[in-house]
Amino acid sequence: MANHLFDLVRLFDTDPTKTFIETEDGTLFTYEDLFAATGCFANALVANGVKPGDRVAVQVEKSPGAIFLYLACVRAGAVFLPLNTGYTLAEIEYFLSDAEPAMVVCDPSRREGVAEVAARTGVPAVETLGRGKDGSLWQKAIAEQPVFDTVTRGADDLAAILYTSGTTGRSKGAMLTHDNLASNALTLKDYWHFTRDDVLLHALPIFHTHGLFVATNTILMAGATMLFLPKFDADKVFELLPRATTMMGVPTFYVRLVQDKRLTAGATRHMRLFISGSAPLLAETHRAFKEMTGQAILERYGMTETNMNTSNPYDGARVAGTVGFPLPGVDLRVTDPETGTEVAKGEIGMIEVKGPNVFKGYWRMPEKTAAEFRGDGFFITGDLGKIDADGYVHIVGRGKDLVISGGYNVYPKEVETEIDGMVGVFESAVIGVPHPDFGEGVTAVVVATPGTRLDEGAILAALETRLAKFKLPKRVIVVDDLPRNTMGKVQKNVLRETYKGIYGG
Repeated sequence: MANHLFDLVRLFDTDPTKTFIETEDGTLFTYEDLFAATGCFANALVANGVKPGDRVAVQVEKSPGAIFLYLACVRAGAVFLPLNTGYTLAEIEYFLSDAEPAMVVCDPSRREGVAEVAARTGVPAVETLGRGKDGSLWQKAIAEQPVFDTVTRGADDLAAILYTSGTTGRSKGAMLTHDNLASNALTLKDYWHFTRDDVLLHALPIFHTHGLFVATNTILMAGATMLFLPKFDADKVFELLPRATTMMGVPTFYVRLVQDKRLTAGATRHMRLFISGSAPLLAETHRAFKEMTGQAILERYGMTETNMNTSNPYDGARVAGTVGFPLPGVDLRVTDPETGTEVAKGEIGMIEVKGPNVFKGYWRMPEKTAAEFRGDGFFITGDLGKIDADGYVHIVGRGKDLVISGGYNVYPKEVETEIDGMVGVFESAVIGVPHPDFGEGVTAVVVATPGTRLDEGAILAALETRLAKFKLPKRVIVVDDLPRNTMGKVQKNVLRETYKGIYGG
């Protein structure tokens, strides 16, 4: 039976004995292991009542088993819904209520809490999956047969839902189809010259677009190999670097590498490509990396809703501070945010994109979906940018009030709501300001209720049980009042300018 995305993975399986994943401890999983495991996991999903179109919510640590589960969902016609491992139970409850999955899979250590949330939200099945060959779902999978009658799925059928921050309200579920994922992976494979001889050093998380779809799907389409690290660790990176040909990372990775004396031209001479994304790469990091290695990092631009939109060229000048050109098949324009009229080259406006990579819409939010698309099908990204005389795209800011810290999206309103609910807080404003490690540091500017004293440490401690770690402010600054315009709106641009140097630089 035809399954649009999984059939393409099988198409590039030219050598079943080739290593697909090698873990940190040297455990190998071949492509033959991959297809057998996806069959076993798919059978386990079906045995647990998962039907085509059902959502499977997954909050597990990075492991080969998590990749097998993702592809098993694709094979079974289910919709994979990865959740950040840092999300608290309070946050998980929203996602389960909104997506109404048929199953939630969590780390064994979190089963009790997740099961309570699942019971409250009506999720019928709770399973666990650990970092190793452990967890209830792993045990059920190995008891199943590897043969599975892959469910028919077309190009427009849903393959995944990824939750992303927005301009108002809570997170929105971006619906990604089989062709959204397949077309983008095939484009990246060709554009970045990936072949079955490549070995990708993979130190990214796999619960969002970068580590799961950009990295893993591209490797699958190339029939290549991944060296799978649970997280970025400079010692491990330098240990494995001689065996790799490529690496994908967020700017934080490269900031750490250029601070390490082991980064030299000799150490990287064999490497074919270094790619950076998920947040802006500082031009100084780009320059420092090239000075130390002789290699230019390739920066690209994408988002949860669209996968990758642009890339600096593989052959040609990789210009620091830019995200290159629209990828083949992607149309990109810059428009006046108010009128939607395309602006002249070199002028700043709203970036809009259109192509097979662009998502189907927001889960159960037809009005929001309609508001984010132009009549001619272009998606309004919320990012402000320009196209220079040479055709390179520059991202200059965001129209949407979004903070990207360490590659993760943080919606200020969610943090502000938690802070504003604390005793002694009159109001707050959360902003992103330049941070040497994280690109942007989440920063809270807080006004106390008259006659009350606020303590930065106490506020941060209270937030730790309510928000994922990546959403926590790096600093809490107490002020007498917040700057406002004549309409009474808080001027976050003024706050960003005031505190732009708080983390140095």
